[in-house]
This record gives sequence, C-alpha cells and structure tokens, in this order.
Amino acid sequence: MASALWNSFRRLEVSALKNGPKILGSTSHQQQPKRNLNVHENISFKLMAENNIPVPAFGVAGTEEEAYNVAKHLEESVGCTDFVVKAQVLTGGRGKGAFKGGLKGGVKLVFSPEEVKDFAGQMIGDVIVTKQTGEKGLVCNEVLICERKYQRKEYYFAIMMEREFNGPVIITSPMGGVNIEEVARDHPSAIYKDPVDIKEGLTKAKALEIATHLGFGDRTESASEVILNLYKAFVKYDMNLVEINPFAEDSQGKIFCLDAKLRFDDNAEYRQADVFKLRDWSQEDEKEVEASNQNLNYIALDGDIGCLVNGAGLAMATMDIISLHGGSPANFLDVGGGATASQVKEAFRIITSDPNVCAILVNIFGGIMRCDVIAEGIIAAANDLSLKVPIVVRLQGTNVDDAKALIAASPMKILAVDNLDEAAKMITRLSKIVKLAKSAHVDVGFELPM
Repeated sequence: MASALWNSFRRLEVSALKNGPKILGSTSHQQQPKRNLNVHENISFKLMAENNIPVPAFGVAGTEEEAYNVAKHLEESVGCTDFVVKAQVLTGGRGKGAFKGGLKGGVKLVFSPEEVKDFAGQMIGDVIVTKQTGEKGLVCNEVLICERKYQRKEYYFAIMMEREFNGPVIITSPMGGVNIEEVARDHPSAIYKDPVDIKEGLTKAKALEIATHLGFGDRTESASEVILNLYKAFVKYDMNLVEINPFAEDSQGKIFCLDAKLRFDDNAEYRQADVFKLRDWSQEDEKEVEASNQNLNYIALDGDIGCLVNGAGLAMATMDIISLHGGSPANFLDVGGGATASQVKEAFRIITSDPNVCAILVNIFGGIMRCDVIAEGIIAAANDLSLKVPIVVRLQGTNVDDAKALIAASPMKILAVDNLDEAAKMITRLSKIVKLAKSAHVDVGFELPM
C-alpha cells in the first residue's frame, strides 16, 4: 500500500510541476516552542507592589467610563496631573503598533482625565497590530492608566533563567528606555551579566555591586533594595523572566519600575495556582486554548507539516529531524503518555484546523502509551474528519504489531514507516508536493488508489 500511495503522490508532483512554479526545497524561519505564562502589565504592577517593588500609582479599566474614573481617582488621591494610557495586550512594540480602527500607538501620554477617556475609548475593543502579532493582531480588552513619572535616568534590568549559567542571571544596562536588542547590537559593552547561585541567592553585597555598576550614585542603597526585592519575587513566583525597562530614577530621586514584563514557568502551575488563574486566554492562539482544554500540549508554529508526538523531548527531536531534511513544522504537539483514542482524534482536528498544514507526521514511542490506541485514534480521525492531507505514521513500542495490523486493515490512506529518518524524509517531500499542488491550483482533495 505504501508504494502505491507514494507513486500516486509522485504523479501529483509531476502534474503540479507542469502547472506551477517549483517550490520544492523552500523553507521558512521557525519560531521555537516555549513554555511560559505571560500576564498583562497591570497584573505585573499589582504583584510587584505587593512585594515592596515601587511602581507608579495605577488602575485598570475595561470601558472608557472606568478609565475616566481611574484617572479622576489618581488625580484626587496622588495629585496626578499627567497620565499614561497603555493598551493591555500581550505583545511587544505596543508603542509603535497601530489599531485597526485608525489609532496609532498603544501607549499614550495625556494630560487630563478627559483625554484618558478619549484614548481608552479608541483602544478598548479594537485590535492592535504590532511587529510581533502579525496582521491578525490582538484585541485590547483593557487599558492601564498610571501616573506619568519624569525620569532623569533610565536603566535596563532583567532576571532570566539561562542554561549558560545553570540558573538565574541578572542582565543590566545603563542604557535603558530603548530596545535592549539595539543596545546589544550597537553597544555590547553596555550590557552586564551577573549570574546568581540559585542555592545562595542574591546577596546584599551583590545587589549593591550591581547598583553601583549601573551608576546610581547616592541612590545605590535604595536601588539595591529594589533589586533584592525583584529577585525575591522572581523566586517566590517561579518566574523565568522579569524585565523592567525602564528601571528608572525620577526627577525627585526615587526609584521606580516604569514598565514590567513578568513570565512564569508553566511547570510551576501547581504551586502558582492564583497567578495562573489570571491567564488571559483571549490573547492566546485559539488552537492552543482548545488543546489545553483537551489536556494536550500544543504550540502553533509557522510551517506546513503537522506533528503529533508523545513526549516533549521526542516532539522536539521530531521537529529537529523534519527541519534537518528541509521541512517546516507547523506545530509542537505532545499528546503525553496517557492519551486516549478520542484525544488523538482531537489532536488531529486541532492540527488540521491550521490551513497551512499540508501533511502530518505521527511519531509515537509506546512505553506507557499503547501504539494500538494511537492507531485507533488515527484511523477514527482520518475517517470522521475526512482528512485529505497525507499522513505518515512511525510507531514503535507497546502493541506496535497490533497497531500496524489496524492500520493495514483500515481503508484509510495512511503511510506506515518504521524508521524515523525515513519518515521525516517522506513527510517533508509529501508536504512540498501538496504545497506545490496548491500553488499550481491542482486539486489536492483527491482519492488515492490502494
């Protein structure tokens, strides 16, 4: 059956080559799957304020009337006359983004509650497009309103987990307030890295050294206290990133964190349940949300080969070998070690909901997972979902012979391959054939001969 299917695809390739441009061998840049929780800036400010980390007075609003009331409260309670209105969307580059309704920029400096209301009304409910979101953009459901601080010095401060240092590293620069990527490119000597021994933690002496190195001068002591509290929060909440830019000294010499990005390790969700309840699903890919509801680990990528694998390590290896052979993974999908046939079917449904998917590779090593259960799910998915894309299956392990028998007896057109390298080569070639056929307007909704 495999040879007949392969010959059929070769005929399709020839047909497509006659009708369209040759695209075989083309690849695209792949983003890497990441495991983390990002939260909105207003949540970051709240957590920081609760842990003695200075932030501007702020409030959050979901309507223009609420925004006006927040601004009036800041005006009356802290004497605020100048405000900053920030769209609460989980993307970088908000300030240079553009709303589809016409407003330019997701960060606005304003000078009255009335202006706060006006800009909030233009942001809330609209979609902002930034360099990170792509054309689809992200909807802005809320805005952050905070007092504007006039800073006389701006610094960059971050803590992140880094394999190079086997633990946390503090990254700082006296050149804050701009994109750190630009600083790294143009002024690499202005970026400092200070590894932290995870067992010893950040010492007072080290915090003082960092503050001194940055140039806080007579504010070194107060700056070191803020640095210590930031590290404590980093550990307390199982973060894998704290980024403050700018980490600033205002015109009165007080230290503030004027912009914050916090990221949390998904593996620590059981310890950080209260934080993870704050996840904004509206800011995440719909397919990823659906996968989460099905207890599947799915991350959308920008390729055209769907991947269904059990085990995160094997999933990464599968994506690597696809890329090695010139393919382009469309997703990271780990069904875990205890997936049922119905979960496998749901996994296929999620994968094929991506219109860019041209072929699917299933790579299962049956330890805890039974290969025959996976085979049942594959067959059910191919039948019930009327799948038209080629499917290559590589199964090894528990009940693998039963699984192969099920696939062989099925009327579905599924290519079974024992060797992973061969499977990767085959799926890469098939995806390119289907992609080529689509570009040449050749019908790919065909029935393959047995």
